[in-house]
Amino acid sequence: MTHYLIIGNGAAGVTAAETIRVHDPQARIVLVSAEPGPMYSRPGLAYVLMQEIPPQQIHARQPEWYAQFGLELVHGTAVSLDVVQQKVGLADGRKLFYDKLLIATGARAVSPPYPGIDLKGVVYLDTLAGTQDLLKQTRRARRAVVIGGGITALELSEGLAHQGVDTHYFVRRDRLWGRVFNDAEAKILEERIIEHGITIHYHTEIQEILGNWRGHVRGVVLKDGSEFKCDLVGIAVGVKPHIEVVQNTALQVDRAILVNEYLQSSVPNIYAAGDCAQVYDRWTQKHMLDILWPSAVAEGRAAALNMMGQRVAYTKGSPFNACLLFGLHITTMGQVNPHPDETPEIVQYLSRGSSEVWYTYPRTYNSAWSESGPNTLRLVINDGYLVGALLMGSQRLADPLRHLIENEVYIGDWKEALEAGGELLQKQISDYWQAITQQQTVSTTHSLQ
Repeated sequence: MTHYLIIGNGAAGVTAAETIRVHDPQARIVLVSAEPGPMYSRPGLAYVLMQEIPPQQIHARQPEWYAQFGLELVHGTAVSLDVVQQKVGLADGRKLFYDKLLIATGARAVSPPYPGIDLKGVVYLDTLAGTQDLLKQTRRARRAVVIGGGITALELSEGLAHQGVDTHYFVRRDRLWGRVFNDAEAKILEERIIEHGITIHYHTEIQEILGNWRGHVRGVVLKDGSEFKCDLVGIAVGVKPHIEVVQNTALQVDRAILVNEYLQSSVPNIYAAGDCAQVYDRWTQKHMLDILWPSAVAEGRAAALNMMGQRVAYTKGSPFNACLLFGLHITTMGQVNPHPDETPEIVQYLSRGSSEVWYTYPRTYNSAWSESGPNTLRLVINDGYLVGALLMGSQRLADPLRHLIENEVYIGDWKEALEAGGELLQKQISDYWQAITQQQTVSTTHSLQ
């Protein structure tokens, strides 16, 4: 009987445990969780803050599920790894042995090195317990400051405003989500944010968080030396892979645990998946981080199969992320950054929900653009191939665009539609997709006959 040990009770870890059990009914499978309770969806924390769903609804698995699959759920923090004796040490002194180990510890919110960062009233959208505490703090809070340039910062701002807190969003540069949006897209989002009662402060950075005699936030000091009064400071400057357990071991580490296409680490019998793994990416031809829920699920499944002896190479799909911000649907896929002359965002400051591949650049590219009110479509084309797309508002073309990117379909002969943009471009995409779906329908019909 093989003994599988999985550190991490998130998307990658749970998917791996479930996959192993389906293929091996006799295996012993132990899951280590640093947080109490069953698995929950981190992307769903924003909905808890908005009170669109109750906290209990965020759980993706229930306690009985672990019993049903014969999984041992151990609550504790893994702090050491002995690769020779094949054992993991927990913070409370317990030792867990393994035949095969999967490290799926995920990533955690980055705390910037501001004086006062540990004061009560500094909040994150990172864990379920932290989000529940944040909801309690909003009952007495009057004014909040939010810092960060990605999705999580925007979700945090929207949630605080929804709770009736006077919310101020500090932006370091002169445009929202400047490493992803162009001017028109940023303007549309800006209008939505203001409509929700949030004040945006451009070219604004803090350098210190001030506290009162009770150890609670009372304000922040800005880079220009002025003070800004508030009683909550929302931090969303990104996440960092949680890989402390592999420190002082033989595992090769870059920004996360380096793994090959089979999710194997540099040490036998040890695998890594999810936010803590640095996986080879065919789109950039480099080992990259991919802080996305669907990627964690896919990696967890592939890692499990390889741990059982199957040789299943993990192939990363094109980056894809969809979110709802201030009532506006936004989908990004592939490479969408409009500024090839800028330095890519460093990984420690990526927000959860975004993919590092967004910040890579085609060598030469041009864009096609369509806008109809709040609905926009931007395509990024490189040498006649679609390498990225961004949609705001209407999502009707999301599936065909993803198909074009994933299948590397040549669209260089769409010159007239690409140059014209607007309705002609949308019609070109729709006509292509209609032809593809008709072909698939005919193929399916023939296969059934």
